[in-house]
Amino acid sequence: MKNTTLRHAVAALVVSTTASAAPATVELNQGGSVRGEILADTAERVVVDLGFTVLTIPRDAITKVNKDAPGVAPTTAQGDELYRVDSNARPQGVKELVNSIGDRVVLVKTAGGLGSGFIIHEDGYLLTNDHVIAGESEITITVFAKGATGIDKKTWENVRIIASNAEMDLALLKIESGDKTRFPTVPLGDSDELRQGQPVFAIGAPLGLERTVSQGIVSLKNRIEDGRMYIQTTTQINPGNSGGPLFNLKGEVIGVNNMKIVSPGAEGLGFAIPTAVVKLFLKNRDAFAFDPANPNSGFRYNRPPRATAQQPAK
Repeated sequence: MKNTTLRHAVAALVVSTTASAAPATVELNQGGSVRGEILADTAERVVVDLGFTVLTIPRDAITKVNKDAPGVAPTTAQGDELYRVDSNARPQGVKELVNSIGDRVVLVKTAGGLGSGFIIHEDGYLLTNDHVIAGESEITITVFAKGATGIDKKTWENVRIIASNAEMDLALLKIESGDKTRFPTVPLGDSDELRQGQPVFAIGAPLGLERTVSQGIVSLKNRIEDGRMYIQTTTQINPGNSGGPLFNLKGEVIGVNNMKIVSPGAEGLGFAIPTAVVKLFLKNRDAFAFDPANPNSGFRYNRPPRATAQQPAK
């Protein structure tokens, strides 16, 4: 029977785990695959933690075990998009999340100033604000990678603008590493699921103070300012935070930090572009494609002429 081996594969629950559990995809020789953390890998079996249960799969039922590279989350494309989602994300403390995903937040520098960004694809694609890179021809990205003895700063100077849009205030960049470096990424969450009072936090470089963390709550998830939709948050946002991620407590990006109100006496009035808008930008990035030969890039379209009052016929 074709299903016999697969039934045997799900037969045993394992109650012990190892400290070296690593994410992997197990390909089965009868088709299909299983993804989870590898708790044990021996000549006789592979034990996989699926989150809700644990499977023991006989070695003779396995074609291949594909283990993720250390520190690099798999990119699960949505159609042909560049971002990934994480359906297994679970709430954690801010400290734990900063330790696990902080190296995916980058510093964006130009001749005119600096901002923040975050890596969405392992090939080096990242997002920031359009106003951070608008009118700039030379951009550098600093990545704060985890090293053996702490943080290793590496700056990339070969950075290409893939798409940008001033109306959305979003820009898609790509680090041209030249050595096929795989970058760790952050998942995009669903900004439509946000609720008032929900805890959120930001990582960025306010006033150039790199790797700064600030925490707050969602004040309103759908605030309209100047015709744009924003997430209003009490998270402290300052110059240098622009283009950086606003996270929920699952470690998902649910907004791109954009601005704050600086009126006298105003406090705790930060704003972020919802990921619903970010996903729309990414899905239609060909419409916002950047042309380095065009000083007005990305593509900009003239407004239609206004209707004029018709003169009565004589």
